[in-house]
Amino acid sequence: MKSMRRILAYLRYFPVPITFNVLFNLLHILCSLGAYVLIIPFVELMFGLNGVPETEPELALNQKQLVDWAFWHLYQYKAAHGLWGCLLIVAGGYVGCSLLSNFFRFMAQVFLGIVRNKLIERLRNDIYHKVTILPVAFFNNKRRGDIMSRMSNDIADMEWCVAVLQSLVKEPINVIVFACMLVFVSWRLFVLFLVVLPLGVWMIARIGKRLKSSSQRGQNELGRLSAILEESLASLKAVKSFGREDDREKRFANANSRYSRTMVKVARSRELSSPLSEILGTLALVFILIVGGWQVIDGSIQPSVFIFFVIIFARIIPPIQAIVRAYNTLLKSSASAERFLEILDADEVIVEKPNATVLKGFDDRIEFHDVSFSYKGAVESDLVLSHINLTVPKGKTIAIVGPSGAGKTTLVDLLPRFYDCTDGFISVDGHPIRDLNINSLRAQFGLVSQNCILFNDTVANNIAFGAEGYTAEAIREAARVAHADEFIDLLPQGYDTPIGDRGLNLSGGQRQRLSIARAVLRDTPILLLDEATSALDAESERAVQQGLDALMQGRTSIVIAHRLSTIRHADLIVVLDHGRIVEQGTHDELLSLGGLYKKLVDMQSFA
Repeated sequence: MKSMRRILAYLRYFPVPITFNVLFNLLHILCSLGAYVLIIPFVELMFGLNGVPETEPELALNQKQLVDWAFWHLYQYKAAHGLWGCLLIVAGGYVGCSLLSNFFRFMAQVFLGIVRNKLIERLRNDIYHKVTILPVAFFNNKRRGDIMSRMSNDIADMEWCVAVLQSLVKEPINVIVFACMLVFVSWRLFVLFLVVLPLGVWMIARIGKRLKSSSQRGQNELGRLSAILEESLASLKAVKSFGREDDREKRFANANSRYSRTMVKVARSRELSSPLSEILGTLALVFILIVGGWQVIDGSIQPSVFIFFVIIFARIIPPIQAIVRAYNTLLKSSASAERFLEILDADEVIVEKPNATVLKGFDDRIEFHDVSFSYKGAVESDLVLSHINLTVPKGKTIAIVGPSGAGKTTLVDLLPRFYDCTDGFISVDGHPIRDLNINSLRAQFGLVSQNCILFNDTVANNIAFGAEGYTAEAIREAARVAHADEFIDLLPQGYDTPIGDRGLNLSGGQRQRLSIARAVLRDTPILLLDEATSALDAESERAVQQGLDALMQGRTSIVIAHRLSTIRHADLIVVLDHGRIVEQGTHDELLSLGGLYKKLVDMQSFA
């Protein structure tokens, strides 16, 4: 329940609607109680079960004297206005209390709706914000489908929890108010109800423990189910081309079956509590009827008052059942809350220092100072990069080459702090990047990777992604520089054409040129080009390379190259192998060395 307490702590942000909700719930309960109290004079007028006091009793806060005082005035009014006049007054009071009770309940629900929707809105915003600031490394070992399940299904499950806030707020007040009335009427009869209460609490606690365990398994199974679905949709072409539809369907069916079996257990545990509380309430009511009947016979309690006690007691059972259901819902939702909070509490790792320096521009150089890096956080073992020392002067083009797995992409990812160095440090214009404001640091970099990151939006909005205050003319100019305008003008709606999910309505070369146009529009001083042409055919590569050449004019560029012919004119070529710099120099200098670079060039020339 600790996790649910943290979720419910969000309620502190909504003091006004919560206050009104509690107020209207209290008024609803009091009006309901008033309606039930009017049952006593109604029964007394119809059946005359009590004798009329000869003189007006003193008004005192005592059950017998208060009832006698009320009965004396009731019969005085009856004598003056007749039975029907008296019944009309009582009936009118009952209807008025009922109307007010339902009005106050409606108002309480209105304010509860405000709280519920605002709370879920805040939860969604917080988890989305957390996902966007978590380091890339956090998602390396996570399945996207499971994370999406936590952000959608788990929050939806917690929304059901918020829906029972009405019960958590209103029903305890209801029980307290009605219990006080029962104690006031006859504390001896009320004690009988308390006899069976500990047994009920113990049984409900046992059921709740099983419910939480089953719910946690259910949410984990749902996360796996979502992950399988997301993977199948993302790799649909591969599934079809390898003829693995049956295998994926079997995986999904097995996961779906496990989830279904778990949720059957959840439903069984959840529904068991209601009949148990009903049985316990019935047993208590039977005891009260037997003992209360003896008290009516021996004259220690008036018959109409006893009838009122039984009605109020029967009325107190549904709120107790509602509290039990709310408690079970909380236990079920606590499993979702734990999964939700696991992301919310994840270590950000990439942490910005307090009062970090804002980098206003790039004026001199980037330097790697004995940089080492491991995804596992080790310093000497499992290093992806080892003791990298490198200087990137402003305005120069630096190419990073090497065999697969050499650490090229990792080296570039360290610059915008997608990851932090395990050892050593990187500086920009003499400022260690750990000391810089992260947003101001990343504002200096424009990224074009081999995996184009496009959104299900229009061409214009994809180009303008990451730029603010853009104009249509600026977008067109960026597209022209990237040599993208020639195909955009042929699209059905031009720059307003939707490009589909991840830009799949476009070819690979077209998607890449949109990425370049985006980098042109952002106009950053430093470019990070991660094998931007490696997956393209010769014609598309030529068009994309023209766009890249235009983009690199006057900028500092760090280029990860797969096709070495595209970087032969780089100012400096850095050769990585097993995470270390083994060679660096110009194209001609490296060829003359006859080392790894020449070997890579010869292999591509032969190919």
